[in-house]
Amino acid sequence: MNRIVAGLVLILSLAISSPLLAQVTSATVTGGRLMGVDRDGIVSFKGVPFAAPPVGELRWKAPQPLKAWTGTKTADTYAPGCMQDASMALLMRVAPNFSEDCLYLNVWTPAKSASEKHAVMVWIYGGGFAGGVTHSPTYEGMNLAKKGVVVVSVAYRLGGLGFLAHPELSKESGKGSGNYGLQDMIAGLHWVKDNIARFGGDPANVTIFGESAGGIAVSMLAASPGAKGLFAKAISESGGSFQPPRTTANEGSQMTPTLAAAETRGKEFFTKIGAANLAAARAMSAEVIQKAIGPGLETGFWPVADGNVIPGDIYVLYEQGKFNDTPVLIGTNSDEGSLFVQRGVKPTDFENTVRGGYGAKADSILAAYPHGSDTQALAAARNALRDSLFAWPTWTWARLQTQHGKGKAFVYYFDQRSPLSPNGATHAAELGYVFGTLAPPRGGSLRPEDTKMSELMMSYWTNFAKTGDPNGPGLPAWPAFSKSEEPVMFLDANPSARPVPNKPQLEAIDQYFAWRRAGSK
Repeated sequence: MNRIVAGLVLILSLAISSPLLAQVTSATVTGGRLMGVDRDGIVSFKGVPFAAPPVGELRWKAPQPLKAWTGTKTADTYAPGCMQDASMALLMRVAPNFSEDCLYLNVWTPAKSASEKHAVMVWIYGGGFAGGVTHSPTYEGMNLAKKGVVVVSVAYRLGGLGFLAHPELSKESGKGSGNYGLQDMIAGLHWVKDNIARFGGDPANVTIFGESAGGIAVSMLAASPGAKGLFAKAISESGGSFQPPRTTANEGSQMTPTLAAAETRGKEFFTKIGAANLAAARAMSAEVIQKAIGPGLETGFWPVADGNVIPGDIYVLYEQGKFNDTPVLIGTNSDEGSLFVQRGVKPTDFENTVRGGYGAKADSILAAYPHGSDTQALAAARNALRDSLFAWPTWTWARLQTQHGKGKAFVYYFDQRSPLSPNGATHAAELGYVFGTLAPPRGGSLRPEDTKMSELMMSYWTNFAKTGDPNGPGLPAWPAFSKSEEPVMFLDANPSARPVPNKPQLEAIDQYFAWRRAGSK
């Protein structure tokens, strides 16, 4: 009898301790049943469809419901990325596997039963709205999931297939056009709301987070009526869209076009590809369209202030209280501009660029960035880009959220330096730290200070996802942003809260955008 009892205890203890028996390895979701893959106690579900393939007549339409499949789908392989130039794959360390049929997501869960309610983090990749994939090794969600959150990464359409506006498309929808990629993100969030509980996630505790274009998209979702109620917190790394909408090509640092400007660009693109009308453009192959879009980030396609998905100037929407009010964790890197402005800038180059885009405020911008020598001009070009595209939107977002919202704002400044980046942290440098996927240098190993920084950032990010506050036991105190104090958490060799960096330059840019906004009224 004692042997029988001992045997039962052994079997029970093995069942409790075995991750294979305890993890959520399958789930029935919208469309059918999935089987995931368990590795080290985290189960991943890759290549999960969340909308119908946006092909044929569904090209340039809002995502549509998917068709159910039969049997059990083994979710062990990433789906192809959305159509983009193959050169983007080199930047992301992935094979150039792209398709127009690309509306898939991935899930990593630590849950041992579907009844658990873990906080959920939904990742939106960057890439200038021209490139990006969910399956970059940097974005692997396992290490974040080990911190006790469910991680989801969502694909969205890019470039001309994701952000082309045209009068025919606006007429067809009756609600403007050009924001199919953002609508994909919203469809992915609906999928999360409807299905994430089956993976042990809490649909009422969802954090959206993204970097660069993904961070900009997070700010757009924060102002989009279509995303209302789909997330409870927001994290933006080097992103934000608070500049006035762009009406012409020479408005410095204004990226989001008005619907009229975007439709003009769309008509020009139809002419370029030889499409007499929308039907003809939909009949063309995705490869022909992608070739016409061209390589790189400067494709001319960007989310649109269409009056629907993006109702208008996001800065004004915040002033009016018309936004999805949540806690936000937002920040920038110290040397963002070096990725985009690399060398060869002379004082006259910098002056000509500023005078060509900043109108009556050009002199004040030039005065804020010393540029008398070639060395100064290069630094000025890099820093002006960093401040106008990344740091000013972040600072402005924090101010608007603090003044007009109930959710707190936590602001960071990432300045982890290394022998390869002695002048500061370059654009996207924080990603490996956030995901815990830092790759050691060739022939070397990770520095202890980098491992320590990654652990700190993963703790801050997941604490925020769980509670709306990044602080936790043993972590350097991170105060919330306030109108009077404006503290910023410096993530560097000595993590601590300090004043807003580069504030005189941000104030000069603030005056410029205020002038632009006043002229558009």
